[in-house]
Amino acid sequence: MNKTENNKAWFLVLPVFLLVAFSAVIPLMTVVNYSVQDIFDQNTAYFVGAEWYREVLQDPRLHDSLIRQFIFSGCVLLIEIPLGIAVALMMPTKGKAASLSLILLAIPLLIPWNVVGTIWQVFGREDIGLFGWALNSIGIDYNYASNPGDAWFTVLLMDVWHWTSLVALLCYSGLRAIPEAYYQAARIDRASKWAIFRYIQLPKLKSVLVIGILLRFMDSFMIYTEPFVLTGGGPGNSTTFLSQTLTKMAIGQFDLGPAAAFSLIYFLIVLLVSWLFFTSISHLDKSE
Repeated sequence: MNKTENNKAWFLVLPVFLLVAFSAVIPLMTVVNYSVQDIFDQNTAYFVGAEWYREVLQDPRLHDSLIRQFIFSGCVLLIEIPLGIAVALMMPTKGKAASLSLILLAIPLLIPWNVVGTIWQVFGREDIGLFGWALNSIGIDYNYASNPGDAWFTVLLMDVWHWTSLVALLCYSGLRAIPEAYYQAARIDRASKWAIFRYIQLPKLKSVLVIGILLRFMDSFMIYTEPFVLTGGGPGNSTTFLSQTLTKMAIGQFDLGPAAAFSLIYFLIVLLVSWLFFTSISHLDKSE
């Protein structure tokens, strides 16, 4: 008996495709169009080919911002991933304490990005901010507005405070999904806590950690609002990342062609590095 295919389900998927086309594909094509043209006004534009791409790739601002961006994202991953795992391991698993810890852990994630920057802008001030005043009162010369090292430290600490909760919540959900039979077998074998973590918990967290690493890399690599509110990219250009350089080029200087080429290169870098992360972690998982 031949079965007739029912394609009505495509009508449910069609709105998603239309939404994606409107919100992603069409703007992307517009940026591609701008990246190959020299735009003088609304009705005057000349095709320039890859000229803007060559100009952007030779721009020292891109090189400096790219180095700062990779250093920042690398520090974020090296701190937040282990810290998130540690927090998840220490969280209670049952009762009201578990519910309360989940609520408290989720609070930083609910705060808007611009508010986070404002909070740390006040918190780090040496005159009225608790953090800045405390450091200076114990003899540490701290001023994120004038010292590049202090600015970097503050931006990094702010991101760790804001987003470590995401990694911890992902790891917590992964830990709760591990069947109790694994722990029972470990207790029978009198395995140590380190052995349980090394051979049971960490392998079971790999899929969750892939998601956490990709999310934190992409978000940290595109960070804009928090450091912009906190330091404005300063002192000097010490905390000016790729997104801020792109914004200055597009809005401050109104160089739409170079800014469009810059944004596409930016997009390809994020896409390439995310793919490398995912491929390397997946390959490591298969090899084991």
